[in-house]
Amino acid sequence: MSTPTNTVPSTTGAQANLRVPGIYTSSSSSGKGSESSLHVVKNVPGYKTPVFPAKEEQRVQVHQSVQTKGFLPQELVKIEVDWFYDNLGIEENYFANESVDAITDHIIALYAAKTLAYTKHSRELVIDLEKITENGAMFIHTSSPGVTSTEGPGATCERRIDDMFLDVSTPEKAYRLETYRSSGVTVANTQSLRCYFVSKCSLPTPLAVATPSVSDIQGKNQQQHQVDIRTVSDPVFLEKASENTLEIYQSVLSQVLSRDGFGPVIQFFEVEGTRERRVVIGYKMGTTQHFFSAISLLYHWYGLYSKRKYVEHFGCGVTIISLYLNPLPGANAPPIEHSIHQIAKEASLLYCLPDNPFFSNTTPTPNEPGYPTVPTESTHAVQEATYAYAGWIFAQHFCNRLGPAYQALRNVLDESNAGHAEVLNQIKKRFREETFTRQGISEAILAYPDLIRMLYVNFAMTHYPNDSSATQLMPTLSYQRLKTVQPLTIAELQEKIRKTVANKHDLQVFEALLTFNQHILKTNFYQPTKVAISFRLDGGFLPEIEYPTKPFGVFIVVGSDFRGFHVRFRDVARGGIRIVRSRGRENYSINQRTLFDENYALASTQALKNKDIPEGGAKGTILPSLGANPRLCFEKYVDAVIDLLIPGSSPGIKERLIDLYGKPEILFFGPDEGTADMMDWAAMHAHARGANWWKSFTTGKSAQKLGGIPHDTYGMTSLSVRQYVVGTYENHNLVESEITKVQTGGPDGDLGSNEILLSSEKYIAIIDGSGVLADPNGLDHDELVRLARARKMVSNFDRSKLSKDGYVVLVEDRDLTLPSGEVVPDGTDFRNSAHFRYKADLFVPCGGRPEAVNISNVADLFDEDGKCHFKYIIEGANLFMTQQARLYLEKRGIVVFKDASANKGGVTSSSLEVLAGLGLSDQEYLDLMVFKDGKPSSFYQAYVKEIQAKIVDNAALEYSCIWKEHSRPGSSKPRTIISDELSSTLNNLQAELESSDLFNDVASRRGVLNRAIPQTLVKQVGLDVLMKRLPEPYQRALFSSWVAAHFIYKYGVGGSNVDFFNFARTLAQDDKQ
Repeated sequence: MSTPTNTVPSTTGAQANLRVPGIYTSSSSSGKGSESSLHVVKNVPGYKTPVFPAKEEQRVQVHQSVQTKGFLPQELVKIEVDWFYDNLGIEENYFANESVDAITDHIIALYAAKTLAYTKHSRELVIDLEKITENGAMFIHTSSPGVTSTEGPGATCERRIDDMFLDVSTPEKAYRLETYRSSGVTVANTQSLRCYFVSKCSLPTPLAVATPSVSDIQGKNQQQHQVDIRTVSDPVFLEKASENTLEIYQSVLSQVLSRDGFGPVIQFFEVEGTRERRVVIGYKMGTTQHFFSAISLLYHWYGLYSKRKYVEHFGCGVTIISLYLNPLPGANAPPIEHSIHQIAKEASLLYCLPDNPFFSNTTPTPNEPGYPTVPTESTHAVQEATYAYAGWIFAQHFCNRLGPAYQALRNVLDESNAGHAEVLNQIKKRFREETFTRQGISEAILAYPDLIRMLYVNFAMTHYPNDSSATQLMPTLSYQRLKTVQPLTIAELQEKIRKTVANKHDLQVFEALLTFNQHILKTNFYQPTKVAISFRLDGGFLPEIEYPTKPFGVFIVVGSDFRGFHVRFRDVARGGIRIVRSRGRENYSINQRTLFDENYALASTQALKNKDIPEGGAKGTILPSLGANPRLCFEKYVDAVIDLLIPGSSPGIKERLIDLYGKPEILFFGPDEGTADMMDWAAMHAHARGANWWKSFTTGKSAQKLGGIPHDTYGMTSLSVRQYVVGTYENHNLVESEITKVQTGGPDGDLGSNEILLSSEKYIAIIDGSGVLADPNGLDHDELVRLARARKMVSNFDRSKLSKDGYVVLVEDRDLTLPSGEVVPDGTDFRNSAHFRYKADLFVPCGGRPEAVNISNVADLFDEDGKCHFKYIIEGANLFMTQQARLYLEKRGIVVFKDASANKGGVTSSSLEVLAGLGLSDQEYLDLMVFKDGKPSSFYQAYVKEIQAKIVDNAALEYSCIWKEHSRPGSSKPRTIISDELSSTLNNLQAELESSDLFNDVASRRGVLNRAIPQTLVKQVGLDVLMKRLPEPYQRALFSSWVAAHFIYKYGVGGSNVDFFNFARTLAQDDKQ
């Protein structure tokens, strides 16, 4: 491939129609701007044509070998051998790498194919030759140019190459591909040979991947983006590639690395004096699957065929695909001068969804339940098909699945009755599983392609970024396509759907897609480069019957190997990102059905917990497909969300979106199941993307490298749980050392270990992931402390320190006899139900699966006399008990403090970590929050101590408020309900205050912020500077959360307007002082 001359195509005559906004570089361009830019190259080969010097000598040997075999008539041997060598256009590679015997077999096979075609009176030959070894493969088959085969060898060849070689390539073991089409393609001769040669690379030792660090932030590690292509290339590639190809590949490789490998880098070139276009696509190795085979489907759709294709891998983890594309003579398709731009745009969508079944007509069904059955022909362009896929995902989760029958039943039953509530819950689950299946939704979508096209046009007319400043230029094919379909209003679409579909099921599917369109506020769908498709929706589309509290915002992220959600209940909100892993097909199918509901429930719980901090409740979930890399799914999810948070400013890379929300948005992510070690990467990636809020984007960052404040190291969550334990002792006149205790969550975990270190009760049993540790005479406290400090499971407990009645049951144990004589047949089953068998004064769940105690099994916590095993339960672990189970226990006199109140210390710590990121400049943050020589600064230490003090103070205030409300004369409300009402009242009051004018009173604002912000930070930066740096929505949230919490904690949920008036008069006091 030649060096681009960087000339801008002429705008005269027919060429004027080639100009497309935002994709051309000027003659003075550095080449670092557009990722989909057009250059003109000279018509010379990009790869050196190899010469096989012994070819004629080999031909003689092959002739003798074929003759010896005796399968061909003697008079035809020379004709067939010469035809094979001279007329098929097979590259020299083949002859250099194949043995005489192999070539002989192939010539005989070709003759047999000719004979078979003759006997069938067919003019079409079917040739299918292949050889696969450990070091590569060779495939040769007949192929009609510009046509995607649906049967025969061509139907699966490229996908097999993806599966066996390209998609599994790593810097340690990679394969390169060269593929050619035989010459002489004409309208009369619709067949030619397609030859694929796969060979194992010999790449240099892979470059070490640097862990994100301060040096990255300070720009000291930019050399990682300046890799010389010659130092990371396969020797065979270096031998074959021309200098000009190396120069072009070097540019693409550098751009991939400079963008941290996210999103494809796409360049295309006009070949001087021809209509050929050469497309070069670079991307991070392993970030997409079946992309090579999907690209073929794309250019075939536009009536193009390829003469040559190359796939190269490089030791720095970059893959580059090069395509030589030509228009198919006589094809009824847009001219290549137009379609090449569209291919560049749609290649980005295919990179995100290469297996999109609504586009591909040859893609085998993935190994997942409910995947659509693909039609025989693709009726949609890639953009329409991508919209159909996103709509398919949306409909799976948000079709109205319950309906009037459920509502009628709900009206009859009493949800405050635990039994009734459980019946409703089971019915709801069954409706959701059986009403709208993935297969049923896909069949509806496939049955009405015209409706999908109309819905896509409705979506595109809102979100397609038509640049009015370039109206004098010819718009893209995708925009032209929009103008060929009459756009319908929402009402017209509703009527069209109603008249077109055949049944109520399909009607609801298409109504769900219309709802999808109506509630999208912004999307990266039309971004030139992306790694997954993301949508930001308002929360109004959720049916109240299923989701009683309307979220502030919902993000949907769709990738080739995952789907994900993010739900938040206020503008300023924070919550963890959870990876939901699947143990198999059945479990994956369940996770698909329940993913959004789990996300919504987690965010709702977080909203209750975040009652006295600026950030409202939020949560994110990611469901990787079976066999997908969870970390890669997380990285794509984060990048796609960031697309919607920062305005694009790079033409051809990240451009401005149509933003119907119209206001800046910041999300705050935290660690959750499966993502604890990914927070550093997310913060660094936000920094690389140019987000000025990168320091506060994630919490749970590593302390030494990125200034995070780890909950476990400083016992943040445990401090609030412990405050509830201590408060219970004080209000019931209990002596801690005399209390017996059972705990789930062992000494290896954050909450479990710190609970042990902070306590002095007499432990009867501890249950963790390894098994059960129990001793009715009390477990040795010193040994527990040793395990907690070492973060080791109960399986490491010193058995010599057990009494004669103590024991350890591990999950792997079978038929184990306990000191009592009881035999444990299965250790895992024993562990899973162990919290039901022990009796003690206090039960503190610090770990375990959600809903471990529910309405179906809560009775197991009572003995035959109806006495509960525990007197006091402090729920440290999230969602360990269901609401119905808590109420069941409280109704029988058990003191229960629920998770949303007891374990909020972690969210308080994370909130103040966010505040430090927003309040400090980049340099201040690096100097004060990031460790130096492995040690924290005095500022960091003081800030952590203030956080700990605030956690204890907030927990004590809420505990006292719940206690007072429960102790009021005549009060019969359970503490669980009081906790919920407290959270709801606080959240509602905070929302009212955020929209009130109280914040506009400067003296009150200063007084509150001066008390709400840790003094360590105020003294370091200054209140005035902080008020300039903190975004106004965040300041409003901080102000209103502090006012709401301290008012409610002081006056209770029944505080009057007069009480608030008197309280408001004190807000400015500190500022005056």
